[in-house]
Amino acid sequence: MLPTELLIHRQNGEAIAPKRLTIDNNNIAIALDLIECFQEAVGNTQGKLDQQLLDIEGERPDFRVIRGLAHLLKGDAFSKFEIVSPLEPQQLREKVYSLAAKSVPSLEASEKTLVTLANTLSQELEREVLPVHIRTGLYADLPDNRILTQFEAPVAEALLHRYNLSQVQGVFYRASNITLNAHRNVPGEYKLLFRYLKLFQLMAYIEGDADHGFTITVDGPTSLFKPSTRYGLAIAKLLPALLHVTKWSLAATLQNRDFYTGKAKTGKFSLNSDCGLVSHYPPDKPYDSMIEASFANRWESLKTDWVLEREVNLIPIPGSVMIPDFRLVHPDGRIFILEIVGYWRPEYLQKKFSQVRQSGCDNLVLAISERLNLEKAGVKVENVPAKVVWFKDKLSPKAVLEVIDS
Repeated sequence: MLPTELLIHRQNGEAIAPKRLTIDNNNIAIALDLIECFQEAVGNTQGKLDQQLLDIEGERPDFRVIRGLAHLLKGDAFSKFEIVSPLEPQQLREKVYSLAAKSVPSLEASEKTLVTLANTLSQELEREVLPVHIRTGLYADLPDNRILTQFEAPVAEALLHRYNLSQVQGVFYRASNITLNAHRNVPGEYKLLFRYLKLFQLMAYIEGDADHGFTITVDGPTSLFKPSTRYGLAIAKLLPALLHVTKWSLAATLQNRDFYTGKAKTGKFSLNSDCGLVSHYPPDKPYDSMIEASFANRWESLKTDWVLEREVNLIPIPGSVMIPDFRLVHPDGRIFILEIVGYWRPEYLQKKFSQVRQSGCDNLVLAISERLNLEKAGVKVENVPAKVVWFKDKLSPKAVLEVIDS
């Protein structure tokens, strides 16, 4: 994402409009120039790369766009900058200074110190260390001296899409409230969205169901007692996940300060699924755990009329939603919901069993690992309105069939 100083937003009344680049020949040419600059800089220092970027920037009026694109290219997704030194630079400096203190300062003494230390390190590290390696590694931990060792060049259009997305993400750095309406979609799309809500530890209140859609209210960073930049970034990171949902809309209230007076002012921002933004997040992975994957693979070898479906049901509970792992459907109309409980943390177990109690499902099957310390978590299986299947390392499909056929 982009730092605040590289965000370009236009305000029309209370409405905020982030800068977006059109995917045209002119902008593609700019992106290609920057990508080529990074490709040629592999093996050189970050300081030299920054100077080359300044040369590209020149006196251009769109210099902030150039800097924004370059900032994205410097990110971990594309570039790898490393400290190249025979030892940790701080340790290397200590050795050089200690050895140099034994002689009178001079050019000859400096060269002799480097040669002596190079020979010593070559023996200790069992590889050749030259005086030039010590000279370049002495301050290799300074940002300008880091070496660009790898660069994964993106497609120019993909870089422009990432820039547009980052500009929109920057809107949420100062959000006080976000209301997201995820309309009726494929259930698996909700699963990805809710997973990222949990991953980024966002404070959200969820209402609705899979048949009609969900309304998700998220508190923004400026609604906290102490505004948190980290929390604002977490909300911004949710947007690429939201783009995998087919139909949605959101409205955000923003707390900004007037550029001239410094006084607080309220802004508004809205977005929907027709926004044209492109996500760089991968689609949802097939399974959450090896236990789920193993169970699904072993189920395929069974000869049974029961059909196994993954993450189809969305069960609304007060203020949240529960998404069971599998649904079992029989041609005669019988349906069971299967939830695998294999994670051991007490907080997770307490929340999971609380969700099961609140779900009100009378067709729920819980597969519980025998390795879990339910007593320590304060959880009692007998208080849960569900059929229970116990397993050790792998969940047996036959054990599940026995329970549901009984």
